[in-house]
This record gives sequence, C-alpha cells and structure tokens, in this order.
Amino acid sequence: MFIAAAIVSVLLALALLASAAGKLSKNPQQVENMTKLNFPVDKIWLLAVAEIAGAIGLVAGLFWWPIGVAAAIGVVAYFVGAVIVHLRANDKAIAPAGVLMLVAAAAAVLAPLAA
Repeated sequence: MFIAAAIVSVLLALALLASAAGKLSKNPQQVENMTKLNFPVDKIWLLAVAEIAGAIGLVAGLFWWPIGVAAAIGVVAYFVGAVIVHLRANDKAIAPAGVLMLVAAAAAVLAPLAA
C-alpha cells in the first residue's frame, strides 16, 4: 500500500506545485480564470501558499502518516472551496477541481494504510 500512497501523494503534490507556480508567476490564464471567478487578483498568492503547504504536507506524510492525512484533508477542503467558487460564479469548468478533490481524498485514505 505504501507504493500506492506514494504515487498518489507525489503526483498530487506535483500538481499542487505546478498550480502554485502558475499563480505566483501570475500566469495570464490563471489570472483570467480568477478574474472570471471574481477572486481578487492581489490575493492569488494566498492560494499558492495553501497549495505549497499542501504539497509539503503530502510528501512529509510519506514519512509520518498523520501529517499526510491532515494535509490531504486540507487539500480536500481547498478544492471543495474551489468547486463552490466555480459554482457560485456559474462557471462550468469544475472538473479539474473536482478530480483533484477526489485524488486528495484518496491520499487521505491511503496514508494510514501505508504505515
């Protein structure tokens, strides 16, 4: 089970870091999406910090599973919020956030099983 937990956690961490890099570099596509969702552009860096923290926690959780579970639950909450924001803005592009939310839930389930 450790291999499955490691694969899910590392892939999710890489996705979070890629997203955070886009936010921190003010990628035009991400800025456009945030504007469309009525999210303040000057606060995008806060989302990047949350994603980086989640990625660090997921990887650290491979060495001590309670951290991984806590990080995965935090990432699930982050993406639940993302889905809600997309729905409130009548944006139909919720699939990426929904899929990452499910992957984070899988990471939360797999972490204690890998111990």
